[in-house]
Formats: sequence, structure tokens, C-alpha cells
Amino acid sequence: MRAKKLCALLLTTAMVTSVFTGCGKTSSTGDKASSADAGSSAKTETKDVKLTVWGPQEDQAKMKGYKDGILKAMCDSFNEEHPEWNITFEYGVCSEGDAKDVVTKDVDAAADVYMYANDQIPTLVEAGALSKLGGTTVDEINENNEKAMIDSVIYDGSVYGIPYTSNTWFMYYDKSKFSEDEVKSLDKMMSKDLGNGVTNFAFPLDNSWYIEAFYYAAGGTLFGDGTDASAGCDWDSDAGVAATKYMVNLAKNKKFSCEKDGSSIAKFKDGKLGAYCSGSWDAKAIKEALGKNFAAVQLPTVTINGQEGQMKSFAGSKAIGVNPKCENQDVAVALARYLAGEECQKIRFESRGIAPINKTLAADSAVTKDIVIKAQANEIANAAVVQPLLSEMGSYWTPAETMGKEIVQGDVTEANAEKKTKEMVKGILSNGL
Repeated sequence: MRAKKLCALLLTTAMVTSVFTGCGKTSSTGDKASSADAGSSAKTETKDVKLTVWGPQEDQAKMKGYKDGILKAMCDSFNEEHPEWNITFEYGVCSEGDAKDVVTKDVDAAADVYMYANDQIPTLVEAGALSKLGGTTVDEINENNEKAMIDSVIYDGSVYGIPYTSNTWFMYYDKSKFSEDEVKSLDKMMSKDLGNGVTNFAFPLDNSWYIEAFYYAAGGTLFGDGTDASAGCDWDSDAGVAATKYMVNLAKNKKFSCEKDGSSIAKFKDGKLGAYCSGSWDAKAIKEALGKNFAAVQLPTVTINGQEGQMKSFAGSKAIGVNPKCENQDVAVALARYLAGEECQKIRFESRGIAPINKTLAADSAVTKDIVIKAQANEIANAAVVQPLLSEMGSYWTPAETMGKEIVQGDVTEANAEKKTKEMVKGILSNGL
């Protein structure tokens, strides 16, 4: 997965200045939250509530129209819409990618409402750091989202969080070098002569969040449909070994380069690269590098062992959840629903270019004409697999990363591909299987 940013827990106070504490120090494990319903709060006398909210630095940075960032503006709007509550907000900086590591250090002292990447749900749940959601909250999630996004927050049959944007990767390309037809097939892309010193295709082959694309293209499965740990991993089949051999030859091809620390974006700027796989986080930089030649699409197909297959990325979401230690679960769940809802998704899209997933908003013309969001939506709909939400995935990342690195280094060859592939799968299945 992408390199994580350092999470700086720098707390600022909105409305009052006070010492940071959690919303409560109860021993709740989230059972009460299973029936938490944002619409159940009776509008009687005003209730004083303190909530701590953690979000990424980007949501708290000054930007046009938001001198204190969008997170504070959204929370203030929520407060205004709920006269039954007088909420004092405290904010902390924590990226979605760092939430798992930071929250689980001290669940009691962690935020009441926070954002996280959905693949962290098993760890957060097992640490007692995420409330189980139910009632109209789940009804709303089911009504407003496509199946892939709904599935992204379901763990062990229950819903843990409200998704607010998709999280996956796709392919950027220079449309002066490839046509719309050519980028549908990696074989066509790699067979084209783009000139001396030009790389046709760049890919982070040594990254375990990407390497699965070739095993899926070969017809492989990982934990069945992603929900069955007992199904294991069949990437050590003949087709899987063929996928490893394909990557061995790809890595040796002079028209290919393994992405390293943003080198691909620099190549785009210099006119030395045809295509590169990454996510929406690189969109701004690539747009600047390519200018009028900027384009983005879902992943191409690839022919492995004589069979054409669709390369597939892992798909997930970024979500907002509630800490079971929070005393005011009804208020916290209501806030999470609002922050993940249509109004706030629109704010994120307009201010930061974050892809909305609310069905109504995603169909808006302002959204659908966005090249990056369209590519990401097509990727999830046609060329992605929901990343397995199983604790067994914890043993996937290192063996898959090792395989990619050894392929790039030349340690994996066609001669030892079968042996290396079987070793990788054995490592993936080392967590009790």
C-alpha cells in the first residue's frame, strides 16, 4: 500500500480550550451502537456534548472558502443543524492510512469520530475501537452506495463505518503516445515503439497493493470471493505460475520501469513515459506534468499463457467510524453520518477533488465529466476486486511484496518461478491456514 504519512496528533480546540480527553471512558465494546440511530434523538432540552474528531491534515488546512479547513466547517454546520445538542469540538490530525496504528495505541484516549482506510477494519474491531452500526444508519448506507462500497465496510457480517469515497488505483497515460483503443490492452501498449529513451509502461511491481493485478488477470483467486478464508489462495496454480513468469519478462523489458519515489511523474513531464498506474492522490501532479495530453482509464487487459484476462486492482473505501468508548453514541453516529453524507462529499469533491460515492452525487454532470473520477469509477465497476476484509490478509502483504521485489531484482526467473510462487502462497496462507 501507499507509503503512510506520519500522523501528527496536534489537537486544536473549536469553541473552547480544554485538555484533550475522549468522549467517555466507558467499557462499551460497541454493542449499544449496533442500534444507534441518528434520527432517534428527541428534540427536547439542549444537551451539552464534547466530541473529538480526527481527520487528515488536508481537511484541516486553509483553502479557498475555508480559512480553518473543511473539517471544522462541516462540523460547525452539523452543530447548527442540531439545536438539541450544544457540541464542543476538538480536532486532531490523523491520516486515514495511520488510523489503525494510532487509534489502537490507546483506544480510551482516541477520537470519538475518526476516518480510516477500510482495510483497517479487522484490526480496529479486534482492538475494540469501532462501533458496530445498525438501524437507519445501515439503511442509509445501503440506499446511497453501490454494492462494492457497502461491502467495503462489512466485517464478520456487521457494518463498521460509513464510506465516503472509494480507494483504488487505475492507469494514467499520455494521449499523445497511446490511443483510446491501445490503452485497453497492455500487450498493444508494450508492442508499440515510442522512440529511444521512452518507457511504455511504469508500474510499482514491488508493491503488494499492486502485484495482485497480474494474478487476478490469470484467473487466480484470493480467499475465494474475498470473504472465505478457508478458500485460501490459488496463485500457485499453473496459471498463477504463468503470471509470475509474465512479470519476470515484463521486468526485463526495456520498455518497462518499476515506479520508484515519483520517478514516473518526472518521466511524464519530460515526455519519456507512456502510461503509469497509480491512484487519485497523484492526479494533480500528473495533470500538471502532462497538460493537454493528460488522460486516465481503467486497467488494461493482459495476455498470460495465451489467455487474455482483465488486470484487477484492490478496491476499498475511506470511511468514518465511531469509537465504542464514546459516551454519546447517538451524537457521534449522527456526526459520522453527516460527515460521510452527500453534503460533505460534495464539499470534498469541490474543494479537494475527492471522488464522491453517493449515488445521486456520483451521477451529477460536474462529477461524471471529471477524467480521474470517471476512471476510478470505471475501475471499481469493471476492473477491481474488493480487497478481502479478513484478518488473514495480515499475512498477505509481506510475501507478495517480497515476490515483487525479487522479480525486480532479478532473483525470480522463469526457471525458479514455480518454486518462488509456491513459497509466496505458503507465506500468504501462514496465518492459520
